[in-house]
Amino acid sequence: MAKHSHFDNIKRSKAVVDAQRGKIFTVHARLIAIAARTGGDPVMNVNLKSAIERAKAANVPNVNIERAIKKGTGEDKDGLAFEEATYEAFGPAGAVFLIDVITDNKNRALGNVRLALMKNGGNIGSAGTVAWKFDKKAYFLVSGKSGDEAELALIDSGADDFEADEGQYEVYVAPEKLGEVKKTLLATGFKVEKDELMWKPKDKLVISDLEAAKTILKLMEVLDEDEDVVRVTTNAELDDSLLVQLS
Repeated sequence: MAKHSHFDNIKRSKAVVDAQRGKIFTVHARLIAIAARTGGDPVMNVNLKSAIERAKAANVPNVNIERAIKKGTGEDKDGLAFEEATYEAFGPAGAVFLIDVITDNKNRALGNVRLALMKNGGNIGSAGTVAWKFDKKAYFLVSGKSGDEAELALIDSGADDFEADEGQYEVYVAPEKLGEVKKTLLATGFKVEKDELMWKPKDKLVISDLEAAKTILKLMEVLDEDEDVVRVTTNAELDDSLLVQLS
């Protein structure tokens, strides 16, 4: 099983701050708009359905969701056209990053990401220099079952990998199986707390130096605050000895 990243824990708590700033509404709206490009009916478009469910779980207002769908389908003729991009980067202490953006201006997005990296001990990489260190996965955070029964059910559901996390399970499957596996998980009694497409590092880089950890966290925070950035993924993982010092 994959070892859980403490950086993920820190980012989860930071999501509350992002929500207060309104950033989370922007991110969900853009994810919905991208998903809606292949169809505005969530019954027929499983990716759109999942994007809407995630937005509602984050308390995004229905009016924002409806507006985002119209932007994605082109029904909103005055809406900005969004594009996706993933930037590869090198950071402090040998850490590497994938930075996903959804933007109406790729030049602006790239410039902002490049500047954030330069100011915080990192630099942009060319295509292919970092991406090979990660796998694209569908990710689920589930609860409702435990022990051997839960693990057997997860294996039967089609999970490629999973790990226990404080009464919950983190589950990874092939991206194209997101909708299929989600249905199976729900049908077998799991509660799906979260589901999304994400990057999973093939190998973790354990950070045991306090200053290096602080620098990496600062870089991630600066990138997260950019309006165009929807996800920052790193292969870095905090050593347990640093948790108390950073709490």
